Amino acid sequence: MTFRTAVLVVLATAVAAACATSPTGRKQLRLVSDAEMSQMGIAAFQKLKTDTPPTRDAKVNGYVQCVAGAITREVGGAWEVQVFESKDVNAFALPGGKIGVYTGLLKVTANQDQLAAVIGHEVSHVLAGHSASRVSNEMAAQLGVSVLASATGMSADMIGMGANLLLLLPYSRGDESEADILGQQLMARAGFDPAEAARLWVNMQRANGGAPPEFLSTHPSASTRIQDLNNNLARVQPLYEQARAAGKKPSCTP
Repeated sequence: MTFRTAVLVVLATAVAAACATSPTGRKQLRLVSDAEMSQMGIAAFQKLKTDTPPTRDAKVNGYVQCVAGAITREVGGAWEVQVFESKDVNAFALPGGKIGVYTGLLKVTANQDQLAAVIGHEVSHVLAGHSASRVSNEMAAQLGVSVLASATGMSADMIGMGANLLLLLPYSRGDESEADILGQQLMARAGFDPAEAARLWVNMQRANGGAPPEFLSTHPSASTRIQDLNNNLARVQPLYEQARAAGKKPSCTP
């Protein structure tokens, strides 16, 4: 067996062993453990908190904490929520139980339900393993067989590299579509109106009128997301009705 053949055998074996499945059945590459992903998420979150100022508006902070709390109670675990003072229309969730919301997002989300759609979407990225998959793919591309063949865990340098990748790498179009649907389910289970998920993207579409065509972006277009979320509404409406009947009636005000 030549060296090149041996490398390919190791690579193929490692990839097969590291294959995982998302909640909707999509195949994913997973080279890092949940514990390692948590380390990366915590490190990335700390960097963001150092670089970006938190809001000083207690009312805004309480509003975001209220919505995020209702969402995270549905998934369990301890979650830290930070509201960042920034004009960016953005939010994120990281492994290790970290959620960040930028105040700029609140100018686009018209109500608590639309904010819940965003937070549910971001938390769903973590729950579906999208963070682990994108870090694994990039590490495999950059470090190759040395990572794929490793059975002794990640070094501190690799944890640091993974934390940086969490902040820089975009999700794939498939990841985004999956998180839209899972997030809509999650918000409905928490008692937020799932119909507002599609309305959120109407707002996003207006706010980003100059966005590039879908084929030029890694993300689905707003019109595609609106159609998919509306098509999924009949499936999640019963979850919403069950939640409301069970007394889950969030009342978060900005």
